[in-house]
Amino acid sequence: MLVLVTGVNGQLGYDVVKELTAKGHEAVGVGRSELDITDESAISSYVQNLSPEAIIHCAAYTNVDAAETDQEGAYKVNALGTKYLAEAAKFVGAKMVYVSTDYVFDGAGTEPYEVNHPTKPLGVYGETKLVGEKFLQETLEKHFIVRTAWVYGINGNNFVKTMLKLGQDRKELGVVYDQVGSPTYTVDLAKFLVELIDSEKYGVYHASNEGVCSWHEFAVEIFKQAGMEIQVNPLTSDQFPRPAARPKYSVLSKKKIEEEGFTPLRDWKEALREYLKELA
Repeated sequence: MLVLVTGVNGQLGYDVVKELTAKGHEAVGVGRSELDITDESAISSYVQNLSPEAIIHCAAYTNVDAAETDQEGAYKVNALGTKYLAEAAKFVGAKMVYVSTDYVFDGAGTEPYEVNHPTKPLGVYGETKLVGEKFLQETLEKHFIVRTAWVYGINGNNFVKTMLKLGQDRKELGVVYDQVGSPTYTVDLAKFLVELIDSEKYGVYHASNEGVCSWHEFAVEIFKQAGMEIQVNPLTSDQFPRPAARPKYSVLSKKKIEEEGFTPLRDWKEALREYLKELA
């Protein structure tokens, strides 16, 4: 299958291309320099020329704090870019996967969010990603929406790399403990996305590694596995103010993955161990 992957220079897009290739698909990965997803005519002509059978849309405006002031930029990438890709996919008869986020929820829950739970974003990033979901649903029947959370991979910056870097310079640091979720290793998420694209089981999915932790617990486990003696002090979100509000509870229910017969993602601690090996 010929698959177009957007955001190839990002954490997820990079691993998706690797996984597609490993599974015998022909993957064409594009970054911003090859294809500007905010340019409707560029997308239209590129997709028509390539004529892929599937599109895995990983490109996104992911700077949650910057989105609060750059609302137009976030909307163009997350909402309009998705719409243009969906229209192009429809024209060539391709199916499409759109990677969305836990930020479509307000984080006020106490039970893992099911795929049909009412959405209520707290900020611009979540709002624009949700509009992207809606554009895709309205435009293309053959679509998959995959909401994920707390993503980290070999390519680009992430929480794990930040902790390891800080740990080299300091013996003590503070990390918020009142935000809870499930870390997601891009290698594992990529495997699921490729399994999904090989199917016709369209709809909304939630995908993250198994298990639940706070950012504080995540940091403690990173240092433990890396063999670093670092004192990690628990902070409240109020002690670490950011321009954009974060959902306090980001746990996603992966029930649908099992119901549809797909392979569940492994436990987050096991995935972290694999990632640290990859980094080394």
